[in-house]
Amino acid sequence: GRPGPRTAAVAGFASNSPILHHYAPLMVMLGPPVYRFPSKEDVDEYVKLGHEEQQKRLQSIIKKIDSDSDGFLTESELSQWIQMSFKHYAMQEAKQQFVEYDKNNDGTVTWDEYNIQMYDRVIDFDEITALDDAEEESFRQLHLKDKKRFERANQDSGPGLSLEEFIAFEHPEEVDYMTEFVIQEALEEHDKNGDGYVSLEEFLGDYRRDPTANEDPEWILVEKDRFVNDYDKDNDGRLDPQELLSWVVPNNQGIAQEEALHLIDEMDLNGDKKLSKEEILENQDLFLTSEATDYGRQLHDDYFYHDEL
Repeated sequence: GRPGPRTAAVAGFASNSPILHHYAPLMVMLGPPVYRFPSKEDVDEYVKLGHEEQQKRLQSIIKKIDSDSDGFLTESELSQWIQMSFKHYAMQEAKQQFVEYDKNNDGTVTWDEYNIQMYDRVIDFDEITALDDAEEESFRQLHLKDKKRFERANQDSGPGLSLEEFIAFEHPEEVDYMTEFVIQEALEEHDKNGDGYVSLEEFLGDYRRDPTANEDPEWILVEKDRFVNDYDKDNDGRLDPQELLSWVVPNNQGIAQEEALHLIDEMDLNGDKKLSKEEILENQDLFLTSEATDYGRQLHDDYFYHDEL
């Protein structure tokens, strides 16, 4: 998809840019959450389980996905499970990061600790004075946005973020009290005329058609189509705050739904648009290398295959 507000500025950096090289972690961190794809080792890992144990764990997972216990996995059940898996791993990752960032082990992460973990030093930009160098100015803007998000996540105004607040900082899309902030941040970035909405022109950013070209490039056509068909639900030619949210927040629901449909399409042998245990076991390699089991990783995490979730 198109970069969200926090990644848009990154696209302009040259790959050999010293500032990009120095601040590369920020560029990764400031984008929307990206759920990691497991390495080949992860994918191969499930093969190392004994056949009997693998089958037992797989069947336990199938049973859990089947939330109404009717013996079939529907698109909705698969989609819900995949979304839950995304969220689980995002939370686990944030918990691990929290420990790394909390340098003095006092149970909170301060803004200074965050900076030290990210850049090996504390960075403090003037909030008002713009920098002459375009790349440095882009970074200043990103860093200040990050600071604002950190401050907003800090609900109790203490010296640092608790684990729950740190999760809100890393994954604002998962936390209700951050929703307004996410919308405001997106409006500041994209609503150039200040009317509280994002028009198609604002959505496309600085794009101007090449006067020598007969038509827009492919990516512009794709983005226009997304604007019209995916985001502008009321077809008024602009995105209101709620519509804006569906654009700037990673759409895990959409990804999960696509994967659920793909699995049913590939594995449904009798055309009833759902999967029986037999159909899954018949083609289990596909199932074990899909998002439904996080590429087999769930077979090694008793959170998923244990009898009680």
